[in-house]
Amino acid sequence: MREELIKHREMTGMSQEEVADILGISRSYYGHIETGNRNPTYGLARKISELFNTSAEALFFDLDGFRMKPNNQNTG
Repeated sequence: MREELIKHREMTGMSQEEVADILGISRSYYGHIETGNRNPTYGLARKISELFNTSAEALFFDLDGFRMKPNNQNTG
């Protein structure tokens, strides 16, 4: 779940449908972006961040939730 994205949308008083209309995408696709089931393209992430007057990193990069994949290569 992208809490920052939801928080910014709610602070503007817009619905998912209104945001999606402004961005030119379906409400369903935008909903999937908010839940984290889909990732926006770089260009779409920039449009969303501009709409909410913040950075794309603030909305889409969750350092606390970031996990490195384990390296399964044998090093010996």
